[in-house]
Amino acid sequence: MAIIDNAIYVNGVRTENPQSLSETFERMRERGGMSWIGLYRPSEAELRAVADEFGIHALVVEDALAGHQRSKLERYGDVLFMVLRPARYLDASEEVEFGEVHVLVGPDFVVTIRHAESPDLGRVRRRLEDDPTLLGHGPEAVLYAILDEVVDEYAPVLAGLENDIDEIESQLFEEDVDATQRIYDLGREVIDFQRATQPLSGMLEALLRGSDKYRVSEELQKYLRDVLDHTLRVTDRATTFRTVLDNALTVESTIVARRQNEEMRRMTELSIRQNDEVKKISGWAAILFAPTLVGTIYGMNFDHMPELHWVLGYPMAIGLMLAMGVGLYAVFKRKGWL
Repeated sequence: MAIIDNAIYVNGVRTENPQSLSETFERMRERGGMSWIGLYRPSEAELRAVADEFGIHALVVEDALAGHQRSKLERYGDVLFMVLRPARYLDASEEVEFGEVHVLVGPDFVVTIRHAESPDLGRVRRRLEDDPTLLGHGPEAVLYAILDEVVDEYAPVLAGLENDIDEIESQLFEEDVDATQRIYDLGREVIDFQRATQPLSGMLEALLRGSDKYRVSEELQKYLRDVLDHTLRVTDRATTFRTVLDNALTVESTIVARRQNEEMRRMTELSIRQNDEVKKISGWAAILFAPTLVGTIYGMNFDHMPELHWVLGYPMAIGLMLAMGVGLYAVFKRKGWL
């Protein structure tokens, strides 16, 4: 069912529990009071029935049906339309999960439309019903309580983000730990959180500026200022988190670059050592190749070689091999190969 809860309140006290929208509209015409209709992903027909009864602008119906709206506050005549983005932190995946709730506030009605499980508007309703004096301030009191609930639910999100940032700061200087991807992913979550929360302060300030025009009680204005104060703290902490993560990403990049430079230096040193070994091997191979070449020629068993029948032929061959070996050794030694 799209209708989660439906009630009519008189002087802050729940007096009627209509079973359908048509019954709600009929009872309001008969007895007055304020109606609070809670919807969960309503159909177009249900939402248009509400819009027709309360004179809600067609653009509001279009936005409410589409969902996936940014946080915003708009007025259409005497109807206020607010979109809020509640959030909760999923520690296992280090992600912020966002919900969406639309609030329509008129002179004698409140319509809440949820597109996700959060926030718990049932808890908000019970809290207000336990405080008839506050609920007696009318539809603006319901709007305040919903804003207060959404902002309060940001506290666990901030705590989860702060805990993960502390873990990242501890990992930065650990060996063999690359936190770059984790920092980037968490930074994206903080940015999304900022997009959901930053418009709230402007929205609350706009509500307070219109307090006199729309006859919002002084007592309720105090409650709204308290929510505004909490909202500013939330946005300030989110800004701090983003700055810390940006700095952490810079530090991590520097550390990774330093590690890469050290690895390149080690590889360069290893390459130099390998080159030295190759030079030595090549030098000794050349030295050994010279006498091998001479010996190979003399071992070919040609009969017509003058040196074969020359008394000094053999000593000359031995001397040539030694001279070539010593000469090559001297050359390679001078070049630093040996």
